[in-house]
Amino acid sequence: MLISPQAADEAIRRHMPQLSTELRPLSQCVGRILRQDVHAERDNPPFDRVCMDGVAIKRAAAEQGVRRFTIQAIQAAGSAPLTLEREDFAIEVMTGAMLPHNTDVVVPLEEYSVGDGAVLLSENAKIAHYRNVQHQGQDGPSGAVVLQSGALLGAPEIAVAASAGLSRLQVSADPAFMIISTGDELVEPGEPIAEHQVRSSNAYGMIATLRARGFQRIGSDHIVDDGAKLNERLALHLATHDVLILSGGVSMGKFDLVPKALRDLGLREIFHRVAQRPGKPMWFGIGPEGQAVFGLPGNPVSTLVCINRYIIPALNAAAGATRISQERLPLSAPVSCEMPLALFMPVKTVPDEWGRIWAKPRPTNTSGDYISLIGTDGFIELPAGPNTFPKEFVANMFRW
Repeated sequence: MLISPQAADEAIRRHMPQLSTELRPLSQCVGRILRQDVHAERDNPPFDRVCMDGVAIKRAAAEQGVRRFTIQAIQAAGSAPLTLEREDFAIEVMTGAMLPHNTDVVVPLEEYSVGDGAVLLSENAKIAHYRNVQHQGQDGPSGAVVLQSGALLGAPEIAVAASAGLSRLQVSADPAFMIISTGDELVEPGEPIAEHQVRSSNAYGMIATLRARGFQRIGSDHIVDDGAKLNERLALHLATHDVLILSGGVSMGKFDLVPKALRDLGLREIFHRVAQRPGKPMWFGIGPEGQAVFGLPGNPVSTLVCINRYIIPALNAAAGATRISQERLPLSAPVSCEMPLALFMPVKTVPDEWGRIWAKPRPTNTSGDYISLIGTDGFIELPAGPNTFPKEFVANMFRW
């Protein structure tokens, strides 16, 4: 029985085992999903902080007409705070330094001149209370949650965790993947190829997709169309991996041996066949030890569509990622869908003269026409037809 893409997505998320967690050095957490809350070590900033290079003075002195200030000392970043000794003195300060005691305004370099050991304020110097000073705790108090569990750790998040004093973080563990291509016709790149054979390309596309999302523990295998060999190799991979992703062998032909092999090995089939084009024969099940197994159609476009539409979101959910709003874009031109199947249409994102982003349809000739995907940014999901979706129809966008 065919199920909708939405039902398939929900079934995968419902049955997908949660990934375990591990404690990793901060430098090795980029691209991982955070599995702990991170609290501020101190107030942010932890002291009244100078925001510009210049001089720190007493505001009252300038307001009383003092324009020439003797330079008392230099306050460098990382040094204990100095104390202004007289109101007609100034302390040179560096960006990031602590505000010297008894000062309450920082005048930037361009608003004064220096000579004979003193600074002379220009006529346009602005003397506002605590100008160019960021107060202690202005960004947040000590103990506040600065990163929540479920955050994807990119450069800003890593920097925030470091500012909280953490050298290691609890993150989702990287599952062990096995990417499996099936079929007698496949030949590896670089190997001699006969007229009746085709290059093995799907595995490389799937591995690239996973690596681009930060996953590293990825193996690959090629299994020919032989029931006994398929059972033997799948049993081995199930015993040693958390997630299996197969390409090919899941349709209705005589050599589509994957669903039977998986059932023979004790997997529980969650669904087989989705009302979508491309990718209709997609299979998903759970192994005896909780292994997640995805059987994707062998056509290259189908494989890339399914891994991005279902598997990547499922992995993020299993890693505890915060669910973000689905990106949606309007069509730049009408698209007709003649079949009662959801249509995944490759698109290129293009801006118009007002800067609005549109999804420009880039249809492929067939689900084997992977060359047409070059230059596209992803695909949109259109509801089942028959229907013609007009320009400006808004649809969910999935990026490669």
